[in-house]
Amino acid sequence: MVSPMCQYSCDARDGVATDWHRTHLTSRAVGGAGLVMTEATAVEARGRISPEDLGIWTDEQTAALAPITEFVRDQGSVPGIQLAHAGRKASTSRPWDGHEPLKPDAGGWDVVGPSEEPWPYDDKAPTTERLTRDDIESVVDSFRAAAERALAAGFEVAEVHAAHGYLLHEFCSPVTNHREDGYGGDFEGRTRLTREVTAAVRAVWPDDRPVFVRISATDWLPERESWTVADSVRLADDLADVGADLIDVSGGGISPNSWPENPGPNYQLPYAERIRRETEADITVGAVGGITTPEQAEAIIANDRADLAIVGREHLRDPYFTLHAAQALDATDDIEGPPQYRRAFGF
Repeated sequence: MVSPMCQYSCDARDGVATDWHRTHLTSRAVGGAGLVMTEATAVEARGRISPEDLGIWTDEQTAALAPITEFVRDQGSVPGIQLAHAGRKASTSRPWDGHEPLKPDAGGWDVVGPSEEPWPYDDKAPTTERLTRDDIESVVDSFRAAAERALAAGFEVAEVHAAHGYLLHEFCSPVTNHREDGYGGDFEGRTRLTREVTAAVRAVWPDDRPVFVRISATDWLPERESWTVADSVRLADDLADVGADLIDVSGGGISPNSWPENPGPNYQLPYAERIRRETEADITVGAVGGITTPEQAEAIIANDRADLAIVGREHLRDPYFTLHAAQALDATDDIEGPPQYRRAFGF
């Protein structure tokens, strides 16, 4: 699977896919990837990370994505979409523009979260509004409507983004959720929104098409104060109960300090293994993080450590990573590849 990777490349701040998105996504399908996932695609305008993020809250956005899914399918790949809401980490400039917070008078907007604490940008952060119960219902509705649009656009996998310090993860983690109502407090309250969003997506998504949920398995912070792998095991069972088919296991992002100092090869694989081993539900697990070679990806599956190898940055470096992997592993008989490229890859 091609991991969701933000491209920050929409024009006019309208969330509509451009030639860049078409080239980026379809070239990975031509390159042999089994599943091509979009970047985090905002379910409402204030849920974008940057003004240039991809969105799926309008008919125009839906129509622009349809030709992409059609082409991906034509290459024998599966088109997937990650449905996302950035929460308090929204309203920033693109990384190459400094990744600085944007207040409303600079083209940004006020952001929302489970509590009023802003992402730690000091006094530069836009105002964070604590979501009310009505607001929370609106967020669930936005995910549901986005899933309906994604289905109309031809996507075959819907992934709920509940990781990396964005809105759903903000509700799950005690680091950012200080509510005392039914969406805060204990584990059940803090994970309620993620369960409700997943159930809402599942309710409109066909039974024969999978629903994934990406989670941060750990906050990489002191365990007594943060989200832990044990919490993720428990959440995976709960998500299976509301219709999730696969847990996409990532990590971190809840604060600037919640990343490993020296991530190495397969640095998040142990979390995926533990979730896969300890969950009681019959749910599949995807591993992401530091997977850069064909041999790594093959070993993860062949050794039954996870059910899906999710490759991000190596797909940026090499759009044809899967075709090259088939060559490296002497597995060209197991993949068709585009006939136009057979003279180069030996299919």
